[in-house]
Amino acid sequence: MFDLRYHVASLAAVFFALVIGILVGVALASHGLGNAERKKLQADLSRAQSRINDLKSAAQADKAETQFASNAYDAVMANRLHGAHEAVLFVGPVDNTILTAVKNTLGDAGASMTRLRAITVPVNAHAIEGALAQHTALASFAIGPKRFLNVGRELATEFVTGTDTALWDALEGQLVEVRLGGGKRPVDGVVVVRTAPPQTRLASAQIVAGLLRALADGGVPAVGVEVRGTFPSAVQTYKHFGLSSVDDLDLRVGQVALAVLLSPDGVSGHYGLQDVDDAIVPKIPPVTQRTTSTGG
Repeated sequence: MFDLRYHVASLAAVFFALVIGILVGVALASHGLGNAERKKLQADLSRAQSRINDLKSAAQADKAETQFASNAYDAVMANRLHGAHEAVLFVGPVDNTILTAVKNTLGDAGASMTRLRAITVPVNAHAIEGALAQHTALASFAIGPKRFLNVGRELATEFVTGTDTALWDALEGQLVEVRLGGGKRPVDGVVVVRTAPPQTRLASAQIVAGLLRALADGGVPAVGVEVRGTFPSAVQTYKHFGLSSVDDLDLRVGQVALAVLLSPDGVSGHYGLQDVDDAIVPKIPPVTQRTTSTGG
């Protein structure tokens, strides 16, 4: 977790010592160095040595924390999501690096990925309206100023509850880029990954807004995730719509955070390495027995 900080601190200490050594050597080689100058130089050298010791101590502490986090990972994750069925939604194309991190997290915590959907954005508004108009039971979703917002909300509901996925089925050709797993079983939590840029077209923006807001209010944990360096970051979007978030899923500490947020313990918030986060990792409660979803 802190490998980079350890190396930076170590290099800083070495570089600092080198600079001080050069300065001391130059000063001692100078002629006419008076007693006052020598005392000042000695004081500067003492302060520099103290700073070097502080840097070395910080580096050693970070190395110890890294080793502890690595060794404690299995114990923290074991059975945290035992038997849980989770769904993964990509808003945009599937990112295999993030998907692998999500799968590893679920597997390490004892859960499984029941289904995955990746939706294509921006959407073709006319094609969606045409597809909906062909289904009498869904025709109401094709009318009104908030029709695409309502489409997003209904898609979120079907994604969580399963059973009747009429809207997903009707719009598969217009909306779904990747489909893995069945849609009938209800899920215990949802992981959201935004890989597409923020949407500015009305239909696309409304569908995404409806999806995220309804997932946040869907009665199961919903967590938006990304890896370090993602640009533009989606954390503020997840915050806006009420989802929890993890922005360092490529690190084990991020995977722990995701498992805790998906657990039935009611933990929520925003975790990772960004300034807007609540903390690096949430408080980790003991593992508790959970009642998982049922269904076909």
